[in-house]
Amino acid sequence: MKLTSLKENLKQGLSIVGHLTTKNINLPILNNILFRAKKEGLELISTNLEISIVHFLRSKVDQEGEIAIDSKIINDYVSLLPEEKIEIETVNDELKIKCKNYKTKINTQNSKDFPLIPVVENENCFYVKTDEFKKAVGSVSFAVAPSDGRPEISGIFFSLINKNIFLVATDSYRLAEKSISFTSDKNLDDKKFIVPAKTIQEVIRVLNNFKDDEQIENVDNIKICFNENQISFSFGSSFLISRLIIGSYPDYKQIIPNNKKTEILVNRSEIIRAIKAAGLFSKTGINDVGLSSKKDKLIVFSNSSQLGENFVEIDCKTKGEEMELFINYKYLLDGLNNISEEEILLSFLDRNTPCKIETKKDDKFLYIVMPIRQ
Repeated sequence: MKLTSLKENLKQGLSIVGHLTTKNINLPILNNILFRAKKEGLELISTNLEISIVHFLRSKVDQEGEIAIDSKIINDYVSLLPEEKIEIETVNDELKIKCKNYKTKINTQNSKDFPLIPVVENENCFYVKTDEFKKAVGSVSFAVAPSDGRPEISGIFFSLINKNIFLVATDSYRLAEKSISFTSDKNLDDKKFIVPAKTIQEVIRVLNNFKDDEQIENVDNIKICFNENQISFSFGSSFLISRLIIGSYPDYKQIIPNNKKTEILVNRSEIIRAIKAAGLFSKTGINDVGLSSKKDKLIVFSNSSQLGENFVEIDCKTKGEEMELFINYKYLLDGLNNISEEEILLSFLDRNTPCKIETKKDDKFLYIVMPIRQ
C-alpha cells in the first residue's frame, strides 16, 4: 500500500471512524482502524461488531493494499503533524508515515483478522433531508429508555406511512413522536423497524463532524436502506451500518389521549421559567411539580418540607374544566425544550391520564408525560 493524502482530510476521516474503536481485550483487532487503499482513494473502516463505519477520502494511491493499525496511536500522531501532504507506505508489517520533517514507523496487524463489514442491499431504501432528520431525532431521542432492560424501547421506532416517517421514543413514563417526509422509488408503506439509540447518536456525531457543506457531497440528503436485521445510513463520503433491534414496539397509539376535558394555550418561555423555579422546591427523587388550571390562569407550584414552597401564576388561555395534577418537571422540560414554537398547547383528560403537549403550528410533533399519582 502506498498513497498520499492531505493531513486535514486524513485527520477528519480518522476522527469519524475512530470513535467506534474501544479497548477490547477479547478481540484486540477491534481497537484498530482498517486502511484500505483503492484506485479511487482511501477507505477508513472501524467496527464494534454492532455498528460499522466506512469513510472514503480522496487520495493519490500509487499502490493498492490494506492494513489494520491501532486507532489511538494513528489518531494521536496524525493530529500532531504539520498541515501538509502525508505520504503513507506499508513495508512488511510496518506503516511508514512521512510529512515534511516528520517520519515514523508504526507496527500494524494483519487485515485478514479484521471483521467483515456487512452489506445492506438496495432493496428497501429511502431518502430524507439531512437537516430535517437531525432535528427530528433530536426531538425524540431524549425519551428513549436508558437501559437494555426492555430492548424494544431502547431505540427509536421508525414507522413508514404515506411518504412520512414517524419517529417514536418512549421510556414508559413519557413518549415523543415526530414525523418527517421521505422520498423513495418503492412503496414502503407499513414498514417498521427499531434503530438502537447508540446508532442514531453515531449518525448524528458523524454528520456533525463535517464543518461545512463543501466537506460532504449530497449533504442535503441521507440515504437509508434496511432489511430484517440491519440498517445503513449513507451521506456523502461516509457510510454507517448497524444491527436493528429485534422485537415488537409497544402499540403506543393506544396511550395517546384522543379526548380532553381541559386545554391550556400558554407561552413556552413563561412556563419553562415557572417550571424551573418550581423544580427547585420539588421532592428529591420524585421531581414533582403541580399544575393547576383556573380561568385563563395556570398555576405552577411545589413544596418541600426541607426547602420550602413555590407558587407561580401565569396568564394563559384555557378551555374546559379546571384541572390539577402533579408531574415530573424534568420530563416536562425535556419536551418543552425540544419545541421551537413560542405558543404551546397542553391538554388533559383527567389527573390520571397523560398530559399531552403540542403546538398550534407544528402538527408533526407530539409529546406526552404520565402524571405522578398522589
